[in-house]
Amino acid sequence: MPAMDNAMPELERQLEFRPTVNEDPAHLDPRQIRRFNEEGYVFPLDVFAADEAAANRDYFDDLMARSAAGGWDAYSINGWHKHCAAIHDLVTEPRILDYVQDLLGEDLICWGTHYFCKLPGDTRQVSWHQDASYWPLTPSRTVTVWLAIDDAEEDNGPMTVIAGSHRRGQIPFDRSAPEEENVLNQTVSSPDSHGKAQVPFVMKAGQISLHSDLLLHGSNPNWSDRRRCGLTMRFVPPEVKAYNGWNRNAVICRGADASGHWVDNPRPDGDMIPTRG
Repeated sequence: MPAMDNAMPELERQLEFRPTVNEDPAHLDPRQIRRFNEEGYVFPLDVFAADEAAANRDYFDDLMARSAAGGWDAYSINGWHKHCAAIHDLVTEPRILDYVQDLLGEDLICWGTHYFCKLPGDTRQVSWHQDASYWPLTPSRTVTVWLAIDDAEEDNGPMTVIAGSHRRGQIPFDRSAPEEENVLNQTVSSPDSHGKAQVPFVMKAGQISLHSDLLLHGSNPNWSDRRRCGLTMRFVPPEVKAYNGWNRNAVICRGADASGHWVDNPRPDGDMIPTRG
C-alpha cells in the first residue's frame, strides 16, 4: 500500500512550519528561539523544583490508580484538563506559559493534554510520526509542552526527535502494522532521511521540552525497571482553527480569543474520573 501524505483529505489544512519571529524574548534566549526555528525543539527547561516535581508525581500516581479502577489504561488519561483541577492548573502554570508565549505570542489556547505513561517493561513503542498529521487543526502552529513527571533517561523510552524534520512539511506515512505494537497508528519510514540527527529528550522530573507539531518523533519501549511518564500540553495562538468540534476542548490560558472560536472551559471543581464508554 502506498504511503499516505494526508490523513484528513476532506479538510483544508495548512501543514507547513512558520518560524517564530521574536526579537526580544522575555524568558527564552535568542539562541533558543533560533534552535526552535532550525531544529524544531527546545529542551530541557527548568520549571518545577524538586518538591513540586514530587507533588506532580504523587498526583499522577493517585490519578493513575483511580483511573485504572475505572477501567482506563496507562495511555488513556487524555483531555482530562476539563475534568481535573490539577491538570487545569498545570496548563495555566505561569512559568510554563512564559516560555510558550515567547514562541506563540501573548494569547495562548491549550486545546489538549495527554499523559504518556510507559510502565516498566512496557513493550509498546510510539512509532515515528508528526503530531500535525493526527489533528484537525489549521494552520499547523501547535507547540507541545512535554512535562517530565518521572526522569526520562536513555533506557526507559525517552521521546526522541529528528532534528530539523519540522521544516519538511507533511511527511508521508503508513498505517502501523500490528507487530510494531505502536501506541498510535501512523508510522513514518526511514526517519533519518528527513532531518539531521536523532536527539533523545533526556530530562529530569519537573523539566519541560517544547516542540513543533511538525517535528518527527517517537519513542522506544521501556525495557527498564523504572516508569517513564510525561504530560503533554498542546498550545496554539487564537488564529489556529479547529475542525470536528475540537475547539470545544480548550482553555484560554493567557490573553484572549477575539474571534470567539475557542471555548474557554472553566477550572473544574476537584477531580472527576470520566466514565469509560
